[in-house]
Parts: sequence; C-alpha cells; structure tokens
Amino acid sequence: MATQSVLTPQADDFPRWYQDVVAKAEMADNGPVRGTMVIRPYGWAIWERMQAAMDERIKGAGAQNAYFPLFIPLSYFQREAEHVEGFSPELAIVTHAGGEELAEPIVVRPTSETVIGEYMAKWVQSYRDLPLLLNQWSNVVRWELRPRLFLRSSEFLWQEGHTAHASYDDANAYANKIHLEVYNDFLENVLAAPTYLGIKPASERFAGAINSITAEGMMRDGKALQMATTHELGQNFARAFDIYFQSEAGQAELCHTTSWGASTRMVGGLIMLHGDDQGLVVPPRLAPIQAVVIAVRDEPEVNDACEKVAASLKSAGVRVQVDRGRGSFGRRVTDWEIKGVPLRVEVGPRDLKEGVVTLVRRDNADKAAFSLDAVASVALDLLDVIQSAMFEGAKQRLADATSDVLTIDEALEATETGFARLKWSAVGESGEATLKARAVTVRCLQRPDGSMPANDREAELDCIVAKSY
Repeated sequence: MATQSVLTPQADDFPRWYQDVVAKAEMADNGPVRGTMVIRPYGWAIWERMQAAMDERIKGAGAQNAYFPLFIPLSYFQREAEHVEGFSPELAIVTHAGGEELAEPIVVRPTSETVIGEYMAKWVQSYRDLPLLLNQWSNVVRWELRPRLFLRSSEFLWQEGHTAHASYDDANAYANKIHLEVYNDFLENVLAAPTYLGIKPASERFAGAINSITAEGMMRDGKALQMATTHELGQNFARAFDIYFQSEAGQAELCHTTSWGASTRMVGGLIMLHGDDQGLVVPPRLAPIQAVVIAVRDEPEVNDACEKVAASLKSAGVRVQVDRGRGSFGRRVTDWEIKGVPLRVEVGPRDLKEGVVTLVRRDNADKAAFSLDAVASVALDLLDVIQSAMFEGAKQRLADATSDVLTIDEALEATETGFARLKWSAVGESGEATLKARAVTVRCLQRPDGSMPANDREAELDCIVAKSY
C-alpha cells in the first residue's frame, strides 16, 4: 500500500527533513546541556552495528583495544604547539573540582594524541616493541557553536586509533592499510557508501599531522561529509612526548606515529546519504532489523502466521521483528518506513487463504507475493540485492553530481548542487581563499585516475571541492 510521508520533503527543507527523521525514527534527542545528545535505542542499535563491523576490521589490521582517561592535563596539549592551536577554540577546560581551584587546568578529551603519546613513551623502549598498535572506543568533547544531532555535537562517540612505528615507511603503509582495509571496506560493503578517497591539502589537515587521508561522501543535498580520516603524524608528537626507541644498531631514534578515527557522524551520514522523503533507508548488512513481519489485522490466525514466518526468517539468519498490530496498519507501515527497515513482510487474511505473504522492499517500494515456504530464501536473496542496489545507486548519484570544471568560477557554480573536480594547480592559496569565502572547501586531492597520492607535492593532482557539513 502507498503511504503518505509525515516528514518535511527533502526538496523543501533538507535540514528540517533531517531533524524530522532523527526525531520520528526515534534515533536521538537533544541532551540537557547544549550540544549534547541522548541516543535512543534504535539509534544506538545502528551505532552498535557500526562499532562491531569497524572493530572487527580494526582488530583484523592488528590493533588492540585499550582505554585512556577522559581528563588530560592542559600542559600535555601545550607540548605540541600546532595541535593546541588547532584545538584551542573547541576545548572544554575544567578549572575547579572538589570545591577547590585545580593547580593545573584539565582538558576534557577532544582527542587523545597527547595522553596516548605520554604512555607510548613509557611503553616503547626497543625496536622489538614496535609497531605499537592501539585503538580505543570512547567519547570526546569539542565545544560546538552550531550543534546538530550526530553531525556536530559537543560530545560524540568514536573510535580513535594511535600507532607508533620504527620508520616513516611502516607508518605510512599502516595508515593506508587502516584507511583502505578498515574504513573504505566498511563504508562500501556495510554502509553502502561510495566516497572519494584522497589526502587533505595542507590547509585542511589535522592539527600537527604531516598528511591526512580522508573519505568524502556526498549527501542527498549535494554537500560533502567527511566520513573517516587517517593522519600520519610524522615525528611531531614523538618529539613532543619523547617517544624514542633503541634501534637494532643500538641508536636512540624517534618513532613515527599515526592516528585515525570514525565517529557517530557516520550515523548522520547514513541518514543523509540513503534517506528519502519517507525516512531512513538502512542497508541490510547494517540494519539492526532486516525484516519486519506486520500483521495486516490483529487476528489469531494472522498473528500465528506472523510468528511462523518470523521463525523461518530467524532460522535463515535474518534479523527480524514482528509487529502484531498496535494501531492502524497504514500508521504502522509508515512508522517502519521511517525507520528504514530493508524488508517488510505483510501478512493478511486474504493472502493466507492463498498461502502467500507480500514482501515489500524499502529501497524502491517494489512488492510481490511469495509462498510461505519460500519467504526465507527469497528474503535472503532480496537482502543481498538491496545491499548492492543501494551502493550502486549512491555511486551513480555521486558520479552524476560531480562536475569536471576548469576554473574556480565554474567550481563555485557546480558546488551549488554537488561536487566539482578540477586541477589542483588551478586552485592554489588564492583559489582556496575564494572558495572558502563562499563556504566551499577542498575536500581532498587525488591523482587523475582517482587513486590516492602519497603527498600533495605530486604533479598533476586533481582536487574535489564542495560545500560540506
């Protein structure tokens, strides 16, 4: 059955549509302190599955999980000048505790390079201790002037990886491994999110990094969202925190370090990348609920059939939930569409007389009747089809909304509706300033074939520019 959206249409007011989805899909609510958020059970279930998928890949890349303190002495930040300068506008600082003024102010963790660097210096003694590959799942605080749930909040959740290596080459190789085998693999194969992979120009790098690798996704309104970043820190933090090791030759040498992270911003990316006027559209591999079995009528025979269908789906490995019939059927369908559950299985008395049920795809609203015996196998096949279709659809939207241009003026025009690609040599510092004056930034640098360059000094680089979140 066709349903009428209860959301603001994207074309009318995309920011309002986003807020409607977050609220009506029961994803999150504003916290009691400005810029904080309460993540509701459905939003948390999605984040949990993101966590699990990335954590599996992080461990597969050799990193181990650890935990470091929320409170960091301000003096730690002051050791790396560029780092403290980059983060100073966002720092939340504690000056009083226990009824007394603290001898030294404490920073509420905005990122953990400094505190982890302190302990790396203690733990690394010899080349045999390297590489040291650490990751933590935690919350961080960056005081946000214009908060928006999931996208920009003063407190958010993430993972942050930190590693120390004996050489630049090893650090560089591991940074690329993380970005390709963890982030890009997750984005493409779980989130169904195609991105432009590249490096940040110097003006957009992480504070204190010598290179920042990024994955830039395009949202439905044509704006960019930085989905994940990996930073090569060179020896800057090792020098600031005395992270030395004894080489095989017996010499004291500085480590090369990296850091990398992805956050609950990905939940916002999920909403804006795949969502439509009916609400969320969740890729099957990510979805906490892959199929919802809905009773068309609250009747014993229908409810029994719903339970049997759900049991067969569960046995086949499908994450399933039964909706037995609170409220009107149309209202319940609308609610599940807003939540973006990939498959809807409608069970009604008429269909049961014919021995069939109706399967409805959330991504394109296609529906068809199938025999009760075939539901589980058909659903498994459809979930794979939906996953692939969502990725290919997003990939096509990204390609269609990316314009190849020659000049800054052409780039500014193109970024009113999407991304622009032009020669990096045609931009330069003055071009970046012109773009920024119109709220457009260089999202990443790539080689002409779309591959990721080693650094921004390579000849003939292209750049992707866009408005962004």
